Amino acid sequence: MSVFRRVYGSHPLHLLTLVAGFALFGYVIATITPAALWNPNTWWQSIAVWFAAAIIAHDLVLFPIYAVADRLLLTTGAGHGVVSRVPVVNHIRVPMLGSALTFLVFLPGIIKQGAPTFRAATGLTQDVFLGRWLLLTAAMFAVSAVVYAIRLATVDRGPSARRA
Repeated sequence: MSVFRRVYGSHPLHLLTLVAGFALFGYVIATITPAALWNPNTWWQSIAVWFAAAIIAHDLVLFPIYAVADRLLLTTGAGHGVVSRVPVVNHIRVPMLGSALTFLVFLPGIIKQGAPTFRAATGLTQDVFLGRWLLLTAAMFAVSAVVYAIRLATVDRGPSARRA
């Protein structure tokens, strides 16, 4: 086992996971065929183009932005001399992640994509999507703030708090 770790650089389960992932990828490509990933009539509607754009947008644009934001969040709490036994970082990360994921899920409704089809199918407009997403985001941050406040109020303050 130690020889395998030294040669490969990680646990055998890591290699097994990679092989399984590539096998699944190969199965998906073989099942849907590469031709299904490309639309020759309108190239920008191809799955391959959207997948490549998502990789580029995430890895080259979004990841550096939220990595810097996370680094700032981590250094801001410790940089001002305020030492808290309840770190704030996850109370910001969790609602931010929830907000980003719900934004991605409801993006077509928020930007009113397919409005005529949506109206024909439901009889409703898409005007409420943005407001509801904003309310949901505000609620996630509010719940997180309440949980953080409760944790701050109930945390053991240390030896001086026990003596008082």
